[in-house]
Amino acid sequence: MTTIASEPISFRHLALLTDDRGILEHAKGTEPRYQHGYCTDDNARLLIVSSRADAGMSSAKVLATVGLNFLLDAMAPDGSFRNRMSFERCWVDEPCTNDCWGRALWGLGTACSLSTDHSMRAVAIKAFDKSAALRSEHPRSMAFAALGAAEVVRVDRQHELARQLLADAAAMIDQPGQSSSWPWPQPRLTYCNASLPEVLIAAGSLLNEKRWEKLGLELLHWLLETETLDQHLSVTPAAGRGPGDPKPAFDQQPIEVAALADACTRAHRVTGSNEWLEGIAMSIAWFQGRNDAHVPMIDHSSGGGYDGLEPNGVNINQGAESTIAMLMTLQHQSLVPRGEKWIW
Repeated sequence: MTTIASEPISFRHLALLTDDRGILEHAKGTEPRYQHGYCTDDNARLLIVSSRADAGMSSAKVLATVGLNFLLDAMAPDGSFRNRMSFERCWVDEPCTNDCWGRALWGLGTACSLSTDHSMRAVAIKAFDKSAALRSEHPRSMAFAALGAAEVVRVDRQHELARQLLADAAAMIDQPGQSSSWPWPQPRLTYCNASLPEVLIAAGSLLNEKRWEKLGLELLHWLLETETLDQHLSVTPAAGRGPGDPKPAFDQQPIEVAALADACTRAHRVTGSNEWLEGIAMSIAWFQGRNDAHVPMIDHSSGGGYDGLEPNGVNINQGAESTIAMLMTLQHQSLVPRGEKWIW
């Protein structure tokens, strides 16, 4: 079993990237890139990670409020979402049901289930209900939305909008693979891959569809094997991975690792099997330096996460997506054995 060193969880870099409007998307090193503005994707992630935070973390409620308010402003009257806002606080795109819509619903559902603020939960579920009847043509977008729906169903088993969204996403993902050696429902792995089996596991357990649960667990097990090399994670690079592609490959993105940690946590919760703890431990260890470049992906001095793993090191920029992915992964560390720091 992989052991991990205990990591402090700090939101100080998130606070640096966040103003009263939202979290800024990019950073140059540790400094916010104001000219690149904000996006709904990252503010939804901000709402998720801050809603998951320990109740005693004082900055979490402030950040959750900022994230929620951004999502409310991003929502169009029909429930779709804009994604990009300039630093001058002008929307620069049109509403859609792409990934930003899915992640917004994920954030709203998470706030509904985990926030300790009653008024925030009420606002979040009202916004979720306004948008949950929409659908996307994109499997990843549907998967993100379904993860929010799963949070709603977890606290309200009779919530029909959430149940239907979760079922529709699972049905979209439930497609035959190319072969027994490539059972994945798409010809290539792309990004946030583990979100697809996680949705199947969630739908199977919450909707009592055991075939989906079984399929999700099988796909997650296959994905973990595919993204492992020499007993550490060697995850799908930004360009994707297809059958026969060599490992390791770069650039590797923190969001891929965070999706694996989330999916393994759900698999452990649903099955009670400790086999999934290894996937969580390897995900945390990837950030600590047990990866293909043998370098940590956490900047302990700033509290930030590096933007990507490269062949000879890291992308030193510490944007919102990568930092939140790192923090979301560390939020699972209480589940796995802790040991001494090891040196590569």
